[in-house]
Amino acid sequence: MTTTDADRPTVRVALVDDQQLVRAGFRMVIDSQPDLEVVLEAGDGAEALRRLAAVEVDVVLMDVRMPTLDGLAATARLTAPSSGTLPGSPGASGSVAGGPAGRPVPRVIVLTTFDLDEYVLAAIRAGASGFLLKDAPPEEMLAAIRTVHAGDAVIAPSSTRRLLEHLVTALPEAEDPSTAHPGLGELTDREREVLVLMARGRSNTEIAGDLFVAEATVKTHVGRILSKLGARDRVQAVVTAYEGGLVRPGS
Repeated sequence: MTTTDADRPTVRVALVDDQQLVRAGFRMVIDSQPDLEVVLEAGDGAEALRRLAAVEVDVVLMDVRMPTLDGLAATARLTAPSSGTLPGSPGASGSVAGGPAGRPVPRVIVLTTFDLDEYVLAAIRAGASGFLLKDAPPEEMLAAIRTVHAGDAVIAPSSTRRLLEHLVTALPEAEDPSTAHPGLGELTDREREVLVLMARGRSNTEIAGDLFVAEATVKTHVGRILSKLGARDRVQAVVTAYEGGLVRPGS
């Protein structure tokens, strides 16, 4: 992450989509913002992985349907645990837990439409941190990039919440959340409260206000929730909560 002259963080964005006009439109909107910058474009997942090995990126907008290597496979390779180098970089083993010299893996936002629901859920399981509808208004795209980069309320963008609720309508109901995922059974009552609020799109600050506790306490609870569920971030934790029946659509 670089900074502007005003010492404001600049979020570096990569656009991965096989339609050049789509990338051009996204670039125009993103580059119009003082705190966002497109630093990389790629037309398929394979090209994206090669270029990400050499360019530092904070957030990737990843299309699903692309030639050569689709967005699901690219997301899985980009976020998979390994020796800590990006695919294609010197000494890389083909997947990544962190970039060269300890550079963190960028967060991935999946570009989708409702007719790709099953692919979206697979992408989240593969390590994506959020959804973005391809026909979403520009302000929603910008909000999604900033929110995912902040790592706080990544469920907040409306498209992510709607898609999560739409996805789980086809999932079988779990009578006991702990049977759907062992980690859910390990959560304390307070951790379950925090997870439910996370699923409702509440930020750490908002959860602290809801529960009348310090924000630092909420951060501790969130960290423990992610650890117990084996989740990379809040989106994956919330998906687990939906799948386990701890949270219901519209609740």
